[in-house]
Amino acid sequence: MAAVFKIIPTTQKYDWGKIGLSSKVAQYAVACKLPDFTLDANAPYAELWMGTHHTSPSRLLSGEKLSEHLAAHPELMGARVAERFKDAGAQEGNLPFLFKVLAIEKALSIQTHPDKEMAERLHKERPDVYKDSNHKPEMALALTPFQAMCGFVPLAQLAARLRAAPEFAALVPSTISSQFFSVVADASVDPTGPQAKAALKNVFAAVMTADAALFQPQLENLVKRYEAGDVHDAEKDVRELVLRLHSQFPGDIGVFCAFMLNHLTLNPGEAIFLAAGEPHAYVSGDIVECMATSDNVIRAGLTPKLRDVPNLVAGLTYNAASASKHLVSPRPFSDLGNSAAAAVTHSTLYDPPIPEFAVVRAALPMAARETHRPVDGPSIAIVTEGRGAVSWGAQGERLEVAEGEVFFVGAGVGLEIEAAQREGLVIHRAFVEAK
Repeated sequence: MAAVFKIIPTTQKYDWGKIGLSSKVAQYAVACKLPDFTLDANAPYAELWMGTHHTSPSRLLSGEKLSEHLAAHPELMGARVAERFKDAGAQEGNLPFLFKVLAIEKALSIQTHPDKEMAERLHKERPDVYKDSNHKPEMALALTPFQAMCGFVPLAQLAARLRAAPEFAALVPSTISSQFFSVVADASVDPTGPQAKAALKNVFAAVMTADAALFQPQLENLVKRYEAGDVHDAEKDVRELVLRLHSQFPGDIGVFCAFMLNHLTLNPGEAIFLAAGEPHAYVSGDIVECMATSDNVIRAGLTPKLRDVPNLVAGLTYNAASASKHLVSPRPFSDLGNSAAAAVTHSTLYDPPIPEFAVVRAALPMAARETHRPVDGPSIAIVTEGRGAVSWGAQGERLEVAEGEVFFVGAGVGLEIEAAQREGLVIHRAFVEAK
């Protein structure tokens, strides 16, 4: 039985996806000759899924579900991971993470993901909407320039925007805005404490629950003012985003989230982490995304799908900070204990503060080689650029890999990664260890 083998991912078409071959998802599906995939040049290819989630599970080339194969061969999961994540179904062959590629043309919904306790409650109350009971912390790693809204802006910045944009301020009752301004101005108030969080929650709730008869005319006025070039200093950095979101979702309350959430752009190789309860919306670009194995999303704007404003308002942490708080600081993969640290020069680790997953980005120039230490848990890897090979084991087993191909690596298997002689190789590899 092979410890490393190719698997077949699945593609998802959602309205916000990039069209045809402009999408990394479609590019990878075509490049690897994904079985049963026929390119529709006019379709939005939004996501590529790699994992065992029951909604769209990956399979072996034989057609067997990956989860069934892992259940039949538990050594591939690893005993420690199977025990550590047994509540997530690891002993039945279910990986504790879900790995994806996203190709974003239109903004995704204003959303958050529940923590474990909230996920269990929502799944029990609305299993038709919240289809599993797991939490969903997630990390996004840019493949191309990537824009996102994530987390609340610092309170002073939000106060300045409320004062600068009368259309935005009109959605917040004066009693709530006055209290918010008072809290922001009071130097004795901890901006991370309960009083500040309550004031922020009141502002956000007022905006997100505003009646359409109030917010739609105000949004029209705001857009007309921005289109005319009438922009105050405190709102200059939201003008372009407001116009973009309004062009995609005209008359949607979610457009006003541009005033309340951080807006950042990541370059390829940069990453953000979003814990449960953090509001966010991906705006544009191509990314690799890894998350705890869940499909739970609580939405409240910029979407034709079901909106659950009460649960979104109730489930947020209301931590206000600059966008840099969400950035993941990469470090050499050798930091995880590789004794041959000097040999690991092309592999970078992105390790968010949760146990379910980490991601390694291996970017090898042509003809380069790199050794990855054995990982005490399972991995899924995708070739995002180029071609090469991976080899493992005492018998020197070898697998040729090329752009778009996805492969599984069993627990405890060290890898030798080799780029092609005339072409570089970039691999993104998600894994879990029982820390």
